[in-house]
Amino acid sequence: RSGKLTPSQVAKNIIAMLEDCDKSTPPLRAIVQWDPEQIMLMAEASTARYRNKCTLSYLDGIPVCLKEEFKVVPYHHRVGTVFLGAQPETEDATVAKKLREAGAIIIGVSNMHELGTGTTGCNPNRYHKIPRNPYKPSHFTGGSSSGSAAAVAAGLCPVAIGTDGGGSVRIPASFCGVVGLKGTFGRISCHGSLPLSYSTVSAGPICTSVADAAIVYSILAEPDPLYPYGLNQPKVTLSGMCAPDLKGLKLGVDWTFFKACDAEVLSICEKAVEHLQSLGASVVEVSLPEMEEVRVAHVICILSEMRDFLQPDFNKHFQEMNLETRANLALASQFTALDYITANRQRTRSMRFLREIFTTVNCILTPAVACTAPRIHESDLLTGSSDMSFTVRSMRFMQLGNFTGIPGLVVPIGYSTAGLPISFQVMAKWWDEAVLLRIGLKLEQFRYQTKKPSIYYDILA
Repeated sequence: RSGKLTPSQVAKNIIAMLEDCDKSTPPLRAIVQWDPEQIMLMAEASTARYRNKCTLSYLDGIPVCLKEEFKVVPYHHRVGTVFLGAQPETEDATVAKKLREAGAIIIGVSNMHELGTGTTGCNPNRYHKIPRNPYKPSHFTGGSSSGSAAAVAAGLCPVAIGTDGGGSVRIPASFCGVVGLKGTFGRISCHGSLPLSYSTVSAGPICTSVADAAIVYSILAEPDPLYPYGLNQPKVTLSGMCAPDLKGLKLGVDWTFFKACDAEVLSICEKAVEHLQSLGASVVEVSLPEMEEVRVAHVICILSEMRDFLQPDFNKHFQEMNLETRANLALASQFTALDYITANRQRTRSMRFLREIFTTVNCILTPAVACTAPRIHESDLLTGSSDMSFTVRSMRFMQLGNFTGIPGLVVPIGYSTAGLPISFQVMAKWWDEAVLLRIGLKLEQFRYQTKKPSIYYDILA
């Protein structure tokens, strides 16, 4: 607003940095498709709006990227594959359209795990390659919204949009030390993204701060006539988000579930709970029933729906898929209709349990991920990675939110001795994202330092 800096200047910096990160060793591989002309067009239009004092929203002139799962004109909608999106897109997904209408500068589309089928972000195919964790380039970013989290952590943009069907926003945000919000199921339109799993996937922002996540959420969250799941949602509110303390809030913790993580993660997450208590919140012990059943049922639902949707691709493009994708889809074809029906009955039960739990507490606290980002091995670069035990561990605290549709927010709260980010998760009842953001702001105060990643670009310099 002061005119000291213009969106055009920032855009020029970003273009230079995008060129640089492709040349670095190893390449960052956060943004996989970008076009300098497109970036400059949006930036110049925004610069003119600032000059004429007629900006469109808080996001005017702000650089953003979108996961390749979304259609973004004029890029290819490849969804992490080598076989989809042969032609450039001619129509935007709803979130891309809303970002343009808000004046944001879309700097490109970000890398992702092929078809969203894993939690490492490991995608060895020729269009994507493996995105690097800005904190430790020898480690994974997490997935499947891998490039989105890496782009934000590396400073290329303060906002990225991802999708989350089994932790795909929250896991990479946690591993890369940034904020990730999975909205309530249906809250943010997924129209124009590949409908991989129609009952578990929510869209959400990955941002540098909770306040930024709140701004993006307030702009993107609303009913979309093209996306029936969110049509009856209540109005978005951020009421009470900036309250000075947490008095009156009841925070639910199932300690047995909470403690199922690495010692380093547990120790800092327990301190974060104490910090929230010191601000006036009370911690209530709750029991999250049937979590093992939830875990299995979520896997059956997400994989069955993906297998169903990808049937033609599985038959036609099997040889072009990464080995891990083939393995997961082959596993999915072993589930029966009976398995799927039983899993959905479990969903009804779990939602009923949660409804009862949320009559006694405002939210549920857990660590974000049970461990820190895993190391990248040489062989991963060539053939990809498939580690089922890691996948299960990384999703442990994520699946409840995807399975029942409740919203979840992850906030970085510290670092391991190896210097990798550790994060904390808050989940709330359906449509109550406001309480997550309120608690998230307080968790940011708990983090006594923010370490600069080893790959970092200052786009304002």
